[in-house]
Amino acid sequence: MPTDTITVAQSGQLLASLLALFPDKKRAMIKAVLRDRQVLVDGRPVSQFDHPLRPGQVLSVQWDRAAASHQAPQGLKIVHEDEDLLVVDKPPGLLTVATDKEKRKTAYAMLSAYLKGKDPDNKIFIIHRLDRETSGLLMFAKNQETKRLVQDSWEAMISRRSYVAVVEGRVADEQGTITSWLTESKAFIVYSSQNRQQGRRAVTHYRKLRGSDSLSLLQLQLETGRKHQIRVHMQDIGHPVVGDTKYGATLNPLRRLGLHAQVLAFTHPRTGAACLFETEIPAAFLKLFK
Repeated sequence: MPTDTITVAQSGQLLASLLALFPDKKRAMIKAVLRDRQVLVDGRPVSQFDHPLRPGQVLSVQWDRAAASHQAPQGLKIVHEDEDLLVVDKPPGLLTVATDKEKRKTAYAMLSAYLKGKDPDNKIFIIHRLDRETSGLLMFAKNQETKRLVQDSWEAMISRRSYVAVVEGRVADEQGTITSWLTESKAFIVYSSQNRQQGRRAVTHYRKLRGSDSLSLLQLQLETGRKHQIRVHMQDIGHPVVGDTKYGATLNPLRRLGLHAQVLAFTHPRTGAACLFETEIPAAFLKLFK
């Protein structure tokens, strides 16, 4: 493990001295090695930023572990990162945020640890969510202002949200549009209605990509982003998403919910730039149609 060892020449506080002694190292890196007790004063680890140094003391800094501490979290692919946003490709089975039963193994917790590995003051904010068994593109904000800007103008800022889904049965139409009004019960089940007075309007456009006697692969584009919108709309047309027993599925060939957030396009809240991110259709989805 690479280590820099220096004899202290003048008095000062530890963090300020480290910044002066290692001008080529980023402040976030130096704060991380301090936090992780990789700074030794006369052979003893010290994490206190204002620890006083005296001339003649030996200062040792181990750098490697700190560099590893802010690598991308294992099992969660970072697709894009800038000073305002993180876009990740979430695997199936991983919660977006904590629940009463699971608080640690979530996309939020993993990304929070990743950012704090860079700087203990870093924070992360939830912009939107994916269901636990849905995979694909998920966006987080790195500051409160970005979160507010995106959420307050979500439908204007998000230009495209496309999913792919494996659904039960052979979908007859090559493409179509489903419109209904959605409400959620106290049991957290979303219901669809054609009554405009019942719930929030939801619009899903679909196009058939592949088909077999028992399954269809659809590309779905959301005009609105309501909770469980795709899952309910697929149930509405008699072709529930495979693995989705909550909304009528009886088949589960993937051993997971057959839904993947494939495309996310939006206007960057700070720069105004057009951003487009796209993932591959999961290989397991395609194998069902060979």
